[in-house]
Amino acid sequence: MHARALAHGLTAALTAALTLAGGQAYAAPAGAGTGAEPLAARVVTYDAGASAEFRAAVDRGAAIWNESVANVELRPVATGQRANIRILADNGWPRALTTSLGNGTVYIGRQAVNQGYDTVRISSHELGHILGLPDRKPGPCTSLMSGSTAGVSCKNPYPNAAEKAEVEGNFGTASARPAPAPAPRTVATVD
Repeated sequence: MHARALAHGLTAALTAALTLAGGQAYAAPAGAGTGAEPLAARVVTYDAGASAEFRAAVDRGAAIWNESVANVELRPVATGQRANIRILADNGWPRALTTSLGNGTVYIGRQAVNQGYDTVRISSHELGHILGLPDRKPGPCTSLMSGSTAGVSCKNPYPNAAEKAEVEGNFGTASARPAPAPAPRTVATVD
Protein backbone atom coordinates (compact mmCIF):
# COMPACT_ATOMS: atom_id res chain seq x y z
CA MET A 1 0.00 0.00 0.00
CA HIS A 2 2.80 2.42 0.94
CA ALA A 3 4.67 1.62 -2.29
CA ARG A 4 1.56 2.34 -4.39
CA ALA A 5 1.01 5.70 -2.64
CA LEU A 6 4.66 6.57 -3.18
CA ALA A 7 4.44 5.62 -6.87
CA HIS A 8 1.30 7.73 -7.35
CA GLY A 9 2.97 10.66 -5.59
CA LEU A 10 6.06 10.41 -7.78
CA THR A 11 3.92 10.16 -10.91
CA ALA A 12 1.98 13.28 -9.92
CA ALA A 13 5.19 15.17 -9.16
CA LEU A 14 6.75 14.16 -12.48
CA THR A 15 3.61 15.16 -14.39
CA ALA A 16 3.55 18.56 -12.68
CA ALA A 17 7.25 19.10 -13.35
CA LEU A 18 6.89 18.25 -17.04
CA THR A 19 3.89 20.54 -17.39
CA LEU A 20 5.71 23.45 -15.74
CA ALA A 21 8.75 22.83 -17.92
CA GLY A 22 6.65 23.11 -21.07
CA GLY A 23 6.59 19.38 -21.74
CA GLN A 24 3.52 17.30 -22.25
CA ALA A 25 1.86 15.18 -19.63
CA TYR A 26 0.91 11.69 -20.72
CA ALA A 27 -2.23 10.24 -19.25
CA ALA A 28 -2.53 6.58 -18.38
CA PRO A 29 -5.70 4.82 -17.35
CA ALA A 30 -6.33 4.09 -13.69
CA GLY A 31 -4.48 0.96 -12.65
CA ALA A 32 -1.82 1.45 -15.32
CA GLY A 33 1.16 -0.76 -15.05
CA THR A 34 -0.66 -4.07 -14.81
CA GLY A 35 0.04 -4.75 -18.49
CA ALA A 36 -3.61 -5.42 -19.31
CA GLU A 37 -4.76 -1.99 -20.42
CA PRO A 38 -3.65 0.09 -23.41
CA LEU A 39 -1.84 3.36 -22.88
CA ALA A 40 -3.63 6.60 -23.56
CA ALA A 41 -3.02 8.56 -26.75
CA ARG A 42 -0.22 11.09 -26.78
CA VAL A 43 -1.58 14.64 -26.58
CA VAL A 44 0.00 17.22 -28.88
CA THR A 45 -1.17 20.78 -28.35
CA TYR A 46 -1.42 23.50 -30.95
CA ASP A 47 -1.71 27.28 -30.77
CA ALA A 48 -3.75 28.70 -33.65
CA GLY A 49 -3.96 32.17 -32.12
CA ALA A 50 -1.96 33.68 -34.99
CA SER A 51 -3.67 31.72 -37.78
CA ALA A 52 -5.91 34.71 -38.57
CA GLU A 53 -8.69 33.91 -41.06
CA PHE A 54 -7.62 30.24 -41.13
CA ARG A 55 -8.55 29.45 -37.51
CA ALA A 56 -11.63 27.36 -38.41
CA ALA A 57 -9.63 25.46 -41.08
CA VAL A 58 -6.87 24.71 -38.55
CA ASP A 59 -9.36 23.44 -35.98
CA ARG A 60 -11.05 21.30 -38.64
CA GLY A 61 -7.68 19.90 -39.81
CA ALA A 62 -6.86 18.91 -36.22
CA ALA A 63 -10.31 17.34 -35.81
CA ILE A 64 -9.79 15.31 -38.99
CA TRP A 65 -6.58 13.85 -37.57
CA ASN A 66 -8.34 13.13 -34.27
CA GLU A 67 -11.09 11.28 -36.18
CA SER A 68 -8.52 9.37 -38.23
CA VAL A 69 -5.98 8.09 -35.69
CA ALA A 70 -6.01 6.83 -32.10
CA ASN A 71 -2.39 7.07 -30.91
CA VAL A 72 -2.14 10.86 -30.97
CA GLU A 73 -4.64 13.62 -30.18
CA LEU A 74 -4.32 17.23 -31.31
CA ARG A 75 -5.77 19.72 -28.82
CA PRO A 76 -5.83 23.51 -28.64
CA VAL A 77 -3.32 24.68 -26.05
CA ALA A 78 -4.61 25.86 -22.68
CA THR A 79 -4.24 29.56 -21.92
CA GLY A 80 -0.83 30.33 -20.48
CA GLN A 81 0.80 27.08 -21.60
CA ARG A 82 3.34 26.49 -24.33
CA ALA A 83 2.08 24.58 -27.38
CA ASN A 84 3.86 21.81 -29.25
CA ILE A 85 2.75 23.35 -32.55
CA ARG A 86 2.49 27.04 -33.43
CA ILE A 87 0.26 27.83 -36.39
CA LEU A 88 0.70 31.12 -38.21
CA ALA A 89 -0.85 32.80 -41.24
CA ASP A 90 1.45 34.48 -43.70
CA ASN A 91 1.58 35.57 -47.34
CA GLY A 92 3.95 32.82 -48.52
CA TRP A 93 3.38 29.22 -49.53
CA PRO A 94 2.10 26.79 -46.85
CA ARG A 95 4.88 24.95 -45.04
CA ALA A 96 5.79 23.15 -41.85
CA LEU A 97 9.03 23.49 -39.92
CA THR A 98 9.37 20.43 -37.71
CA THR A 99 11.71 20.38 -34.73
CA SER A 100 10.87 16.82 -33.65
CA LEU A 101 7.95 14.44 -33.93
CA GLY A 102 4.83 16.31 -32.79
CA ASN A 103 6.62 19.67 -32.51
CA GLY A 104 7.15 22.59 -34.84
CA THR A 105 5.59 25.52 -36.65
CA VAL A 106 2.97 25.45 -39.41
CA TYR A 107 2.45 28.35 -41.80
CA ILE A 108 -0.90 28.53 -43.58
CA GLY A 109 0.27 30.54 -46.57
CA ARG A 110 -2.10 32.82 -48.40
CA GLN A 111 -0.27 32.28 -51.70
CA ALA A 112 -1.79 28.79 -52.11
CA VAL A 113 -5.16 29.94 -50.83
CA ASN A 114 -5.17 32.79 -53.37
CA GLN A 115 -4.45 30.22 -56.08
CA GLY A 116 -7.55 28.28 -55.02
CA TYR A 117 -6.20 25.51 -52.77
CA ASP A 118 -8.55 24.33 -50.02
CA THR A 119 -7.70 25.71 -46.56
CA VAL A 120 -8.79 22.61 -44.64
CA ARG A 121 -6.70 20.36 -46.91
CA ILE A 122 -3.73 22.70 -46.43
CA SER A 123 -4.15 22.60 -42.65
CA SER A 124 -4.56 18.84 -42.50
CA HIS A 125 -1.58 18.33 -44.84
CA GLU A 126 0.76 20.60 -42.86
CA LEU A 127 -0.29 19.00 -39.56
CA GLY A 128 0.56 15.68 -41.23
CA HIS A 129 4.17 16.88 -41.53
CA ILE A 130 4.26 17.63 -37.80
CA LEU A 131 2.92 14.10 -37.19
CA GLY A 132 5.89 12.71 -39.13
CA LEU A 133 4.64 12.36 -42.70
CA PRO A 134 6.70 13.46 -45.72
CA ASP A 135 5.41 14.92 -48.97
CA ARG A 136 4.47 12.26 -51.51
CA LYS A 137 4.74 14.02 -54.86
CA PRO A 138 3.39 13.60 -57.37
CA GLY A 139 0.31 12.00 -56.00
CA PRO A 140 -3.42 11.63 -56.38
CA CYS A 141 -6.11 13.53 -54.51
CA THR A 142 -6.70 10.44 -52.34
CA SER A 143 -3.26 11.04 -50.80
CA LEU A 144 -3.37 13.94 -48.33
CA MET A 145 0.41 14.17 -48.44
CA SER A 146 0.43 14.63 -52.23
CA GLY A 147 -0.17 18.28 -51.38
CA SER A 148 -0.36 20.70 -54.27
CA THR A 149 0.36 18.04 -56.91
CA ALA A 150 -3.24 16.80 -56.58
CA GLY A 151 -4.36 20.11 -58.09
CA VAL A 152 -6.51 23.03 -57.04
CA SER A 153 -9.70 21.02 -57.59
CA CYS A 154 -8.69 18.51 -54.86
CA LYS A 155 -10.57 19.25 -51.65
CA ASN A 156 -9.81 15.96 -49.80
CA PRO A 157 -8.53 16.80 -46.29
CA TYR A 158 -8.44 13.16 -45.06
CA PRO A 159 -5.36 10.94 -44.78
CA ASN A 160 -5.56 7.64 -46.66
CA ALA A 161 -5.11 4.26 -44.96
CA ALA A 162 -1.32 4.22 -45.45
CA GLU A 163 -0.93 7.75 -44.04
CA LYS A 164 -3.09 6.87 -41.03
CA ALA A 165 -1.06 3.72 -40.41
CA GLU A 166 2.22 5.64 -40.59
CA VAL A 167 1.05 8.20 -38.02
CA GLU A 168 -0.27 5.41 -35.78
CA GLY A 169 3.16 3.80 -36.00
CA ASN A 170 4.91 7.09 -35.28
CA PHE A 171 2.86 7.50 -32.11
CA GLY A 172 2.43 3.79 -31.31
CA THR A 173 1.88 2.47 -27.80
CA ALA A 174 5.58 2.72 -27.03
CA SER A 175 5.54 6.44 -27.80
CA ALA A 176 2.49 7.05 -25.64
CA ARG A 177 5.10 7.40 -22.89
CA PRO A 178 7.76 10.09 -23.07
CA ALA A 179 10.60 8.76 -25.20
CA PRO A 180 14.17 9.98 -25.47
CA ALA A 181 14.21 12.99 -27.76
CA PRO A 182 15.82 12.48 -31.15
CA ALA A 183 18.76 14.63 -32.13
CA PRO A 184 17.47 18.18 -32.73
CA ARG A 185 16.84 18.99 -36.37
CA THR A 186 14.82 21.43 -38.37
CA VAL A 187 13.19 20.22 -41.53
CA ALA A 188 11.45 22.69 -43.76
CA THR A 189 8.79 21.30 -46.03
CA VAL A 190 7.52 23.56 -48.73
CA ASP A 191 4.44 22.32 -50.49
